[in-house]
Amino acid sequence: MEWVDVIAAALLALKLLFIFVSLVFLVCGLDDLFVDLCYYGLTLYRRWFVLPLHPPPTEQQLQEKPEQPIAIMLPAWDESAVIRPMLQRLLKTLNYGNYQVFVGTYPNDTATHREVEKVREVSDRVQRICTPADGPTCKADCLNWIYQGIRRYEKDHQIRFEIFVMQDCEDVIHTLAYKMFNHLIPRNDMVQLPVFSLVRKWHEFTGGHYLDEFAQLHYKDLVVRELLDHSIPAAGVGCAFSRRAFEAAAASNRNELFNIDSLTEDYDFGFRMKALGMKQVFVKYSVVRQVVRRHWLTGKARVVQMKDYVSVREYFPSTFGSAVRQKGRWVVGITLQGWSSLHWRGGFSTKYMLYRDRRALITNFCNVLAYLVVLGVVTLWVVNALVPQSLRYPPVLEKGTWMWNLTLANAGLLAWRVFHRAFCVQRLYDWTQAFLSIPRMVWGNFINFAATARAVRLYARFLRTGKLIAWDKTTHVFPSEEELPDAKTSLSDALYRGAPATADLLDRVRALQRDALVAQISVPEHKELDPVLSAQQGSAPTLQHS
Repeated sequence: MEWVDVIAAALLALKLLFIFVSLVFLVCGLDDLFVDLCYYGLTLYRRWFVLPLHPPPTEQQLQEKPEQPIAIMLPAWDESAVIRPMLQRLLKTLNYGNYQVFVGTYPNDTATHREVEKVREVSDRVQRICTPADGPTCKADCLNWIYQGIRRYEKDHQIRFEIFVMQDCEDVIHTLAYKMFNHLIPRNDMVQLPVFSLVRKWHEFTGGHYLDEFAQLHYKDLVVRELLDHSIPAAGVGCAFSRRAFEAAAASNRNELFNIDSLTEDYDFGFRMKALGMKQVFVKYSVVRQVVRRHWLTGKARVVQMKDYVSVREYFPSTFGSAVRQKGRWVVGITLQGWSSLHWRGGFSTKYMLYRDRRALITNFCNVLAYLVVLGVVTLWVVNALVPQSLRYPPVLEKGTWMWNLTLANAGLLAWRVFHRAFCVQRLYDWTQAFLSIPRMVWGNFINFAATARAVRLYARFLRTGKLIAWDKTTHVFPSEEELPDAKTSLSDALYRGAPATADLLDRVRALQRDALVAQISVPEHKELDPVLSAQQGSAPTLQHS
């Protein structure tokens, strides 16, 4: 075969690939456009018709409701680096009194065992449940043993937990999170809070791309998912269940709460909740804080209001390899194992959501293939421009053709997609992170490509050998005190966490905070506020209210 024929064949393959990728992008772009329009329609409907009649609860209403017993489930395999600071912060800052933490460890993980015991020495709120088998098994297996340990604890201590909360060892939990669970359960059987990334530095593109993706998913997409399907997949953290939900799930599966055959037991569990008729809700609730911000150029301080979402925040992997391993596990569990176990059951809305979850098997490859197509088209243009006497082949993309119009449509949909990613990031962070989300989208495409390739390889090996895919655990990092978004306890939280308080006193404290912010001075001493200031442990003035 002559080299001329090779080039012609390559150009034909390039054009066919161009057509395929363009059609995939058109379908997915229209799909995303539909979700965005649903989000804006729902937002306007709630603002005009729902909120005037049914306003969200105030912070004070959350605080005043009697606390139900909560069991916190914390699976921990090889978490010695983060488990102690996580537990210490939870015990210190959680604005809730009626709870117990159940940490699941393994017999062969003595380092994690030792760190948990150090916390248990100073707090009777932490219980350690050791699995019978050495680790790692899988997260679902660890959670199942934690649940069995909780039931034994209930029997031994004559207590009945009404709410069960799933958390991870790297979670930074909002102080009001459990008050929200307490408010919504048992009227709802599953409550999912948003999960966001902690702030990343500008050059941390791998960790930053998680920030962007979770901002879009939990600020906008899950809101629409709940609207259309009346169901949401559990995120595995910041997720609470009623006692009724856990008992029904265990009874339906031979007393095995979570599916040990899935690498994403939380995702699977959300669909089981829907199948069991449990009421699920995704809660995007915020309180307003007044904080001091300094101008980036002049350094002048000013008081600004910002929404502080009741959520769970954490650091996601910061290296390419660790991100590929984590996301590869997600792709296996959600798209491949989920396809095998959940099939395409449910009504049209459920099937539509399953399609959106599983389309990543194609789109994660197409995103990188599109870069190859663009490179090929641009290379052909450059060669024709620089070497006029070269052989002329039919152009891959010609102006005025249907492919040209399709490309323009996809370009418009891409611009829309980029804008909405940046919009969600700006709403949760700032303009700097919003602008950084644009180049991080490209980097994220390569991570998702590699993760999907890894997932396909792992699942193909499982189909060939029958050997279960091991728990490829992510190495977690817990933020330092300086990196925490709310390292200091607000005076409002300090009041509600045990200091003598009245509504009048709370208003006066907030007034003092406001004055202190404007004057840039410390809150003045006052005998009546001594226990509050003591509980706050010297934090800078911060105003929090609904």
